[in-house]
Amino acid sequence: MRRPVAPGDVDTLRRIASAAERAAGHVLLGDSVWRDVAAPSPDSAIILAHDGEVPLGILHLGADEGDASRGDRLAVAILPDAPFEETLHDLVAAALDDRRRRGGGPVELWFFGADRRTDDVAAGLGLEPARELWQLRIGLPVREAAQWPAGFTVRPFEPGRDDDAWLTVNNRAFVADPDQGGWDRAALGEREHEPWFDPEGFLLAFDDQGLAGFCWTKVHLASPPIEPLALGEIYVIGVDPDRQRTGLGRALVVAGLTNLHERHHIFRGMLHVDRANRAAVALYRSIGFALARVDRAYRCEG
Repeated sequence: MRRPVAPGDVDTLRRIASAAERAAGHVLLGDSVWRDVAAPSPDSAIILAHDGEVPLGILHLGADEGDASRGDRLAVAILPDAPFEETLHDLVAAALDDRRRRGGGPVELWFFGADRRTDDVAAGLGLEPARELWQLRIGLPVREAAQWPAGFTVRPFEPGRDDDAWLTVNNRAFVADPDQGGWDRAALGEREHEPWFDPEGFLLAFDDQGLAGFCWTKVHLASPPIEPLALGEIYVIGVDPDRQRTGLGRALVVAGLTNLHERHHIFRGMLHVDRANRAAVALYRSIGFALARVDRAYRCEG
């Protein structure tokens, strides 16, 4: 049954997600889910699946962070002893029914570690694959040093000084990206107040015209048994469209990875890339990244 997110739901969500993630070997709920349940919007909701009094799984329903008009965004965690396909079907079907009762509209289900089972359940409910993100990983230290194009200087991000310039370049670089494009000061400020935010790991590259590109990194602390060692993530990397194909992107990737290894003694790097971005995939593979997980979005227009 759908209900607004209540304080007790956060504990239930964490308990089910923790058990499901231990079984899956990776996270199942993204940062946007935890940001939402920490400060739920009026349209946020929780749907629980039960067998009698025994919980089977949980679904979080929230509006798209970047654009609420894109409809409901669903994330699911299912306990390892529950019947996976049946529980996933019931949770998503309940969310779709709820959306129709509220007047219809688009729905997007994100599943981390998607496979044929999730494909089949989504297809049976009328959702079609809409986007695929690859998680790529690499051992550190990286095998090469950053080679900066002539005329570029690099320094860490300074909150309050670099915000507007960064927003301009980010939104130019990700103009067609539904998640990373269209950021404003509020979205950036929210990330700057996250406990993981570290401006020394947020590298900016400048030329004589101003900010040209950036590599923003994030450290994930060890969380056994899923992640026995700390993990360094390239959280966002972007190059202004006018400075692309200069070698700056490769230099930023290598510099970010080197920063993670040298400052935090991290030995495993990670990033996410849209499968459709062939140029970026080729770049990352040439540096040494390999596929670790497939995350897929399924969508229907309701």
